[in-house]
Parts: sequence; C-alpha cells; structure tokens
Amino acid sequence: QVQLGESGGGLVQAGGSLRLSCTLSGLTLQYHRMGWFRQAPGKEREFVAGIGWSGTQTLYSDSVKGRFTMSPDSAKNMVYLQMNSLKPEDTAVYYCVLTFGAPGEPPTQEREVDKWGQGTQVTVSA
Repeated sequence: QVQLGESGGGLVQAGGSLRLSCTLSGLTLQYHRMGWFRQAPGKEREFVAGIGWSGTQTLYSDSVKGRFTMSPDSAKNMVYLQMNSLKPEDTAVYYCVLTFGAPGEPPTQEREVDKWGQGTQVTVSA
C-alpha cells in the first residue's frame, strides 16, 4: 500500500526556517515524481515545489523560489522541503504528493497528483 507521511511542521517567527520531511512507503522514490502543495485558510490549494524522476528536475512556484529547497534522499525513500526566510503568507497546511511513473515533469497541478499525504501545519507569526 502506497503511503505518504509528512512531518516537521510547526510555529515559527517570520524570517525563521523549518524543514518538512515526507516518507514514501510502498514504492521506490527514484522511479516516481514528488511534490509539495499547500493550502492556506480560505484559499485554494497551490503548488509549492516538485521534483522529477531520480531528482533530475526541480520546480518551484514564484512565491517560494529562492527561499525553499526541495531535495530527495533515495537511501531513506524521503523528500524534504527546506523553508527559509519564512513569511506570514507561507502559513498553510503543506501536503506531500506523488505522481506515479517517470519520466516527466514534477506534478504542478492537482489533477496530476496520484497520492496525497495527510498534511502538516506550518504557521508563521509576524
């Protein structure tokens, strides 16, 4: 059974950092595409970052580019989202996502996602 499990969310002051982790079980990471989406209160879910097959390509939304870094750890079957220079507008529930198979670009649209994690809350105070 394919499962995604996020951890690492929490409360941080503006300008601070957090690292989110996502563990993939039931599949081998390097043969699939992974990503992070987020949903702020009262807003639609949006793409944050994505990584392609075997980590060959990484994409970021304009709102996080230069501040967030997504990286894979194939040995642990995990992906990470390092979030620096956090802003109050980064407050959201963050979801780890999976798109089956490769090659191809990372998932950037909800319709491209095959599996969702349960989400982890990130709150950035001003």
